Amino acid sequence: MASKESWTYAKSGVDVDKVREAQRKIAELALSTLSLRRGGVGEALTGLGHYAGLISLGGGKALALHVDGVGTKVLIAQLMDSYETIGIDAVAMCVNDIICVGAEPLALIDYLVVEEPDERFIARIMKGLVKGCEEAGVALVGGETAVMPDVIKGAIKGRGFDLAALGVGMVDVDKMVTGAKLRPGDVVIGLESSGIHSNGLTLARKVLLSSGRSVNDTLPGFKQTIGDELLKPTRIYVKPILQLLREVEVRALAHITGGAFTKLKRFEPYAKVGFELNQMPDPSPIFKVIQSLGRISDREMYKTFNMGVGFCVVTPRSEADKAISILEKQGVKATIIGSVVEELGVRIKLPSGVATY
Repeated sequence: MASKESWTYAKSGVDVDKVREAQRKIAELALSTLSLRRGGVGEALTGLGHYAGLISLGGGKALALHVDGVGTKVLIAQLMDSYETIGIDAVAMCVNDIICVGAEPLALIDYLVVEEPDERFIARIMKGLVKGCEEAGVALVGGETAVMPDVIKGAIKGRGFDLAALGVGMVDVDKMVTGAKLRPGDVVIGLESSGIHSNGLTLARKVLLSSGRSVNDTLPGFKQTIGDELLKPTRIYVKPILQLLREVEVRALAHITGGAFTKLKRFEPYAKVGFELNQMPDPSPIFKVIQSLGRISDREMYKTFNMGVGFCVVTPRSEADKAISILEKQGVKATIIGSVVEELGVRIKLPSGVATY
């Protein structure tokens, strides 16, 4: 039975607008540091707020850096007593952002903080990190494990943990992809996601686990349990995107994570263009269930979840068919979902009308 309450991400405890305001204040403080390396190795090549930070290494090379975690997905892992895939998410959240600037991910370091120092428990988490690194083709070159029982309190006593990682990559300066070359008429290609990925889990968890449901229950029409659906690892797009960059002119790349399709607005400072997404695919079944049970509006869903599109590639229209063919040969379903337009903002054609972000 659907909940009588109409849910939003803010009601679940995550107010994206407040988060963005905090990020703006952080950026104001951090901007003053960019001048510290100006004119030398380490000079920032992009401002703050892109998918990955780019700094000059000299010799026409740039280093790309991104740090991220897996959010409240760690709570689902604890409730399921299943830790072997959560590391894949940590890798994906870093490497998928690094490729958004055209860089090849090279290495990763992790930060794991646990409630209790159980070596078998830690080993189970690390298995996922290693598997994710293998899939992305990056080396796990180090990390830090901390034990903080006074800070980390899990959903299951003794099993509390948080996991984050820092990824680094490299790109030729003349091959950086920032969105600066975007032009009205360019085509937006959507790449299929593997599920919820690692974003919107707070809302999804509270909706799906309401009304007495548990992670071990199965939703009507689904073969897997709720917990298994929520734990599906974030898809790693590294290999298909690197192949695409070698063969097609790519003008922008977007990892659809927190804030969903509003992420496309990150390119506004570089190209002063907007996006019209008027050919969105039918959402994956899990999103339809979340929307129905939570009585969530179309606008809120497309602002919070990837809705089945985990990554976007923008190419000139003349390159779109070739790009889709390359991606599908790499095992990724891809379709045209919209185009670049002159008017700023992101407009999405929804069943209930057009939502502007």
